[in-house]
Amino acid sequence: MGTPKIRVLIVDDSAVVRQTLTEVLSSDSEIEVIGTACDPFVAADRIAEQVPDVITLDIEMPRMDGLTFLKKIMSQHPIPVVICSSLADEGAQSTFRALEYGAVEIITKPRLGTKQFLEDSRTSICDTVKAAASARLHVLRPSHTVEPKLNADCILSQATHAMAETTEKVVVIGASTGGTEALKTVLEAFPADTPGIVIVQHMPELFTRAFANRLDSLCAITVKEAETNDTVIRGRALIAPGNHHLLLKRSGARYYVEIKDGPLVCRHRPSVDVLFRSAARYAGQNAVGVILTGMGDDGARGMLEMKQAGATTIAQDEATCVVFGMPKEAIKLGGVDKTLPLHFVSSAILTYAR
Repeated sequence: MGTPKIRVLIVDDSAVVRQTLTEVLSSDSEIEVIGTACDPFVAADRIAEQVPDVITLDIEMPRMDGLTFLKKIMSQHPIPVVICSSLADEGAQSTFRALEYGAVEIITKPRLGTKQFLEDSRTSICDTVKAAASARLHVLRPSHTVEPKLNADCILSQATHAMAETTEKVVVIGASTGGTEALKTVLEAFPADTPGIVIVQHMPELFTRAFANRLDSLCAITVKEAETNDTVIRGRALIAPGNHHLLLKRSGARYYVEIKDGPLVCRHRPSVDVLFRSAARYAGQNAVGVILTGMGDDGARGMLEMKQAGATTIAQDEATCVVFGMPKEAIKLGGVDKTLPLHFVSSAILTYAR
């Protein structure tokens, strides 16, 4: 007897999406689609017949919207849910609410494109469903309110003097499954003068901008989707745009970022390994590396390189991870100095970055 397959229920009002997702997921030998549903009422009947391991859920649906259905699932019978969303901006806002309500991950609705696009898309959709199947579902607490932030000009003008020192610290963070809420917890705790931060969160293209804007509205620091040549400065976090790699570079005393295309690395684009290896090369002992919840091993080798280059490295502990994959692999390779519960990560970063 082999390992039982991951049973998936697809809930989407589009017959084309249901068919495409069924084909994509069924192409993976570890996944079985046990049913599809055109709305939450049909889905509830399907779940009564056979409980799936993972549900893929559309947010915009007739009769009952996906968010209402998600709340019901999470309060009555928690099952890992992957949100299958279109790229509309309003859709992105609903998607982040879904992550707050307990959804595990986001995938972009599969659409026709080049053979390579569909293959990359297939890899990411199947990997996301597998990650969701092993996710630990948490009861989510409401987020705390934050003080009004300083405006960006004030932060920028403060930062220019600090950047002239070559000892300026840089914080690089990698996350995947469960990372959107974990990053929110970490970033919300930072004061406005926190050292510059560069982040890779595995997330579909175009969602990263909405994610950055959402964090920007919640945090004392400024958060933005990274663009090539953005300077890494105090009081600002830069997030890799979906479907692009992000590298940390240095020119004299100035750290900046570069956005690059390229193949999937560790099955991902952006890849945490790409960011961490660039931090090892250009920041060395001035870097603090952090690896948070996520499936797979992306970031493990890069974190080891960072540690070997003199950086301080931190991993989120198993008890607070949604999926203890990436931190576990980094620890196993010997790349981690400190393993901490999520709520201690921010203060540890600030301590090491002083």
